[in-house]
Amino acid sequence: MEHAACRNLDPETFFPIGSGLPAQRQARAAKAVCRPCSVREQCLRWAMRAGHEEGVWGGLDADERREAQRRLRNPADQVPEQVPNR
Repeated sequence: MEHAACRNLDPETFFPIGSGLPAQRQARAAKAVCRPCSVREQCLRWAMRAGHEEGVWGGLDADERREAQRRLRNPADQVPEQVPNR
């Protein structure tokens, strides 16, 4: 946590309330803090293991983390990044 980009920010920044435009703006601002963070991946892994259902962790909001968890459980559902040449 001592290396996290958010270490000196108000934690409420990462917990938008609701789903309206103000909450979406707040989530985007939180994700912008996470984007260059040197411990972003560790933060995301920790939040996913701990089952955090709210807030922005490791640059992903709750819906994005649920989708990532779903993809991890069902790797066949993933779309390949590149289509192989045939």
